[in-house]
Amino acid sequence: MKKIIFLLLLISMFIGCGKEKISNEKKYTEERFLFGTYIQMIVFSENKEKAENAMNAAFEKIDELDRKYNSKTKNSIIYNLNHSNEREVKLDDEGIMLFNEVKKIYDMSNGKYDVTISPLLDTWGFDKNGRENIPSNQEIQDALSVIGFDKVIIDNDKLILNNSVKEIDTGSFLKGYAVEKAKEILEENGIKNGFISSISSIATIGGKADGTPWKIGVQNPSDLEKILGIVEVENKSLGISGDYQTYVEIKGKKYHHIMDKNTGYPVEDKKLVVVICDSAFQADMYSTAFFNMNIEEVLKKAELLNIDVLIVTNMGDIKTTKSFKLK
Repeated sequence: MKKIIFLLLLISMFIGCGKEKISNEKKYTEERFLFGTYIQMIVFSENKEKAENAMNAAFEKIDELDRKYNSKTKNSIIYNLNHSNEREVKLDDEGIMLFNEVKKIYDMSNGKYDVTISPLLDTWGFDKNGRENIPSNQEIQDALSVIGFDKVIIDNDKLILNNSVKEIDTGSFLKGYAVEKAKEILEENGIKNGFISSISSIATIGGKADGTPWKIGVQNPSDLEKILGIVEVENKSLGISGDYQTYVEIKGKKYHHIMDKNTGYPVEDKKLVVVICDSAFQADMYSTAFFNMNIEEVLKKAELLNIDVLIVTNMGDIKTTKSFKLK
C-alpha cells in the first residue's frame, strides 16, 4: 500500500537563542492545500491587511504554477505534453528557464537526477496501491528503456519528447520553484520576515521579527518521533529528500520512491538528504540529485557549489559539509 508521510520536518518556532529585539510586528499564519500537500506561510507585519494581501498573492502564484506546469494537473502544459500525440509543446521564457535548469542538474549528476523516472515508479506500484510482488527484472528493464532526460529536447521555445521516452514528472522540482516564487511575491509586497513551507521545500525571508533565526528541527529518519537536531536559517532555503517520504510496502518490506537508474531499485545507501542554499528551486533539485549520487562525491561538489548538505546514511551515520551546523 502506498504511504505518504507528510511530516518531514518539525518546525521549532519558539526555541530561544539568546537576546531578542522588541518588534511591533505581529505574526500572521495561513495554510492551504496545494501540490497535494499543505503549504504554510508565516509573515510578520505591522499591518494585518498588508500581511493577508501578501500571502494571498503568494498563494495565488503557487496555484498558478500548479495549474500551469504540474505534470499531475490535468490540462497543464506538461500534462498535455505527456498525453499528446505530437510529443511537443511550446514554452514561454519561464518554461524554457525551468527545463534548462533541470538539464543543468541532470548533467551535474551525470544523469542520476532524471525527471523522466515515472515509468520505473509506476512499475513499483506508486501509481496505484502497491503490488503483490517486487517487479521482475524484465519489468524493470522495460521501464528503464523509456527513461532518460537525454532523450528530451529543448529546441528554442519547444520541449520535445523523443519517442523512446515516455513522460516528464515535475514532482522533484516544481514545488521548490513555486515556494521560491512565493517568497519573491512576499518580498515584493514588503514582507521582510517570512517563512514558507511545503514540508519538503522551505524558503525563508530574513529571520524572525525579533531578530532571531528561523529554527527547523530535522526529523530522524529512523525514528520519526525524534529529531536529529536543529538548523538555524536566515534568508536561506531548504530541500529535503528522505526514504520515508513516500513508499510502497510489498510483502512486509518498504520500498521508497527515490530510484537508482542503474539497478531499477530504490537507492540503498542513504536515508535522508538535507540541502541548504539560496534558492528553494535549486535546493529541491539538489536534494533529489544528491540522494542518487555517491556520498563522497556529493560532499565534494557541495563544497565547490557553496551548498550546505547533511546526509544520513543507511547505517544511521551523519555526514555533513564543513559549514552545515546542526545543533
